[in-house]
Amino acid sequence: MTLLHKDAQLLVVQKPSGLLAQPARTGDVDVLTLGKRHLREQGESDPFLGLVHRLDRPTSGIMVLARTSAAARALSRQFRERTVQKTYLAVVEGTLRGIGSWTDYIAKINRQPQIVSPDHPEGKRAALDWQALHTESDRTLLRLQLKTGRPHQIRLQAAERNHPVVGDERYGAETSWRTGEIVLHHAILRLDHPEHPRRETFVASVPDVWSSVLTEDMRAAIDRLFLQARPRE
Repeated sequence: MTLLHKDAQLLVVQKPSGLLAQPARTGDVDVLTLGKRHLREQGESDPFLGLVHRLDRPTSGIMVLARTSAAARALSRQFRERTVQKTYLAVVEGTLRGIGSWTDYIAKINRQPQIVSPDHPEGKRAALDWQALHTESDRTLLRLQLKTGRPHQIRLQAAERNHPVVGDERYGAETSWRTGEIVLHHAILRLDHPEHPRRETFVASVPDVWSSVLTEDMRAAIDRLFLQARPRE
């Protein structure tokens, strides 16, 4: 786990693929526990750290944690009201070109997220915008802008259209990648700082292990996206 930003209200980290977001019955290490450990190592005896959003275990990228209860309330409200801007990068199987939007309905059935019909009593609307940044060798690099935040949303919606995320065998990927990991990354996060009246932008580079999947043109497209996204001094 990599520290991206720390101040009195926020702890922003880059979660590697395979790491849990929060404690689970498995007892495996998680972001929340590691974050508190870091703060204790910095001299805080009993640090507060609030979880305000999650990433799937196989997904890498940005997670923001609240360091005070007031920050937790403010950040939770932003995620709930969808004023936070979340941009993901993914490499999916198959060819996509141009831009588009996907809208589905997702419900948890026997604790497993599934796409259901719009009239399903437990279905919740799931929407995102996508842009194909580059297509090569029957794979497409996508920029994905989440408009809602449903469990496994990107993975389910991509697989529903026969474009599963590379490595995501759970949702139909034809080729395996790294055990317990998929080529999906939360790359850019924009939100309002809970204490200061300013919009913050956090950027997390794609993992080094993506080198086995990305072509040179895909890398160039990612570099251009990050150049545009990074806050100017």
